[in-house]
Amino acid sequence: MKRIGYGLALGFLIATAPAAVAMDDVASILEPIRESQDVPALAGAVTKNGEIIAAGVVGTRVYGMDIPVELDDRFHLGSDTKAMTATIAGQMVEDGLISWDSTVGDVLGEDIEGMSPEFAAVTLAQLLSHSSGIPTDTEEMMEIYFSTEAFDFTPQQRRLRAIDAWKRNVPKVPEGSPFQYANFGYMTAGAMLEKVSGRPWEELIVSEIFDPLELETAGLGATATPGRYDAPVGHRLQEDGTVQPMAWGISADMPPLLGPAGLAHMSILDFARWADWNAAGGARGPELITPETLAELHREHVRTPHRENPPPGTPGDGGYGFGWGVVEFDFADHPVLTHNGSNGMNLAKILVDLEQDLGIVVTTNVAGQRGDLAAAQALEKLYRAYGVE
Repeated sequence: MKRIGYGLALGFLIATAPAAVAMDDVASILEPIRESQDVPALAGAVTKNGEIIAAGVVGTRVYGMDIPVELDDRFHLGSDTKAMTATIAGQMVEDGLISWDSTVGDVLGEDIEGMSPEFAAVTLAQLLSHSSGIPTDTEEMMEIYFSTEAFDFTPQQRRLRAIDAWKRNVPKVPEGSPFQYANFGYMTAGAMLEKVSGRPWEELIVSEIFDPLELETAGLGATATPGRYDAPVGHRLQEDGTVQPMAWGISADMPPLLGPAGLAHMSILDFARWADWNAAGGARGPELITPETLAELHREHVRTPHRENPPPGTPGDGGYGFGWGVVEFDFADHPVLTHNGSNGMNLAKILVDLEQDLGIVVTTNVAGQRGDLAAAQALEKLYRAYGVE
């Protein structure tokens, strides 16, 4: 396994490299946006050519409380976790444990009998590009996700049981574009990776992503320690317009079986380090996957349909790779990689410009239109400030 030891090697390089450039404090950019959109906290960071060149956080960990956010605070990334799951898949393809064309039936058929032929024929590549015909979370899927089985089985077992509960459904590819955003698809992909590796997805993301990149604040699930406000907590917008903090317990995040689709958290600086690794196209260590495999993740595999008002936190027009959108923004003169993430209580955005070796990440601890607008405005302002040459 070529990846063994890369985490130690990266640490050595950092320790012996010249001192990093001083980071610009972008609080002055973020604070007016935070105030105008009335979000609890807003964080942003920019990387360029292997350095974090700008970063800042503003606001409070809990709406209505005076608990200022800090630069090392953990923010929830939601579906920005998907690119990490896709990277793990790339590792296993390189190691010969699975292929992009491996099907759900090929990998999970012995564990889950009686799948519809259409579902069994779905490939790993289709799952990772949201082109399998598996729909966006349906009422039936939501009932599966929030089943009381959570108290009786591990997340790994629950993923298999969830697939078993849905196995007789027939995926239907929509007309016009096969793209159909599917958390269930990424959960299924996670189960396939668990099967071929013999390891839980939770262990895989830590050992294959967090540790080699030395993302010391990275973890899974809700950000705050129960009983403490030691991180920005998620918030729900109520129908009456009030903001409800969701600090701890099972209501503070999505069910653990959805880990492969979106349960990672980390500081804005560690999120920037993840963006930076991608921005180099695999040219900077550690070698999680080869540049060729990373290019396969980054390239467009399917066109996404045009939507006038896409749900907050979901990809808009453009294309989609494996865990990455390929999008043209009004403020950029060429396509960039991007993704949005939300668990309904937080929102995160990432932009990777391969042409400029540039990464921009933005997070906030509230979702919905309020969080989406704040993060989008911050992303654009940071790109205009640091990404336009």
